[in-house]
Amino acid sequence: MFAQSFSPATGDSSFSVMQNEQQVFLRRAVSDLSEEIERHKLSINEEVEEIKMSRIEEEEEVVIEQAECRCCGLKEECTKPYILEVQTFFSGKWVCGLCSEAVKERALKFPSISIGQAVEFHREFCDAFNATTRLNPKLSLTTSMRRIARKSFEKRTHDSTDFGSSSNRLSRSVSCDPKIQFVVE
Repeated sequence: MFAQSFSPATGDSSFSVMQNEQQVFLRRAVSDLSEEIERHKLSINEEVEEIKMSRIEEEEEVVIEQAECRCCGLKEECTKPYILEVQTFFSGKWVCGLCSEAVKERALKFPSISIGQAVEFHREFCDAFNATTRLNPKLSLTTSMRRIARKSFEKRTHDSTDFGSSSNRLSRSVSCDPKIQFVVE
């Protein structure tokens, strides 16, 4: 009878009941596991969406502002954090890249002055430069270069007309190939 109770041939045997219970338990475990996996996927997808949204919001928060150099007046488009960083370093004044290098050189050359004083000195230098050179065309570099070129040109044309002869000029010699032959077929 003992062997008969464990044989698979018997429909109501305790073995088949135990197998059915195990299958039901396994089905529940698989079902629970698949539900847990789906919940985990959903939570991961939600986290990914939150990260994407936060990045989009951060990108929207990056506002570009126009900053004007306190020394030379150059205007640049910069982000607010960069403007604040530059202002912090240069005593609350925004300074462009070229002027910042000049200010740093001044501060290195004269260690007894502060960054704020170096910025002020460079601003005064730029103001003096703009007041004289840009407003007075005689002091402008381009005008000076044009004047030098014009004098050089006038001197060359004046020298060639003074002598009145063509001996100073290069004369044309005989061509290497005096005839140009066109072949028409």
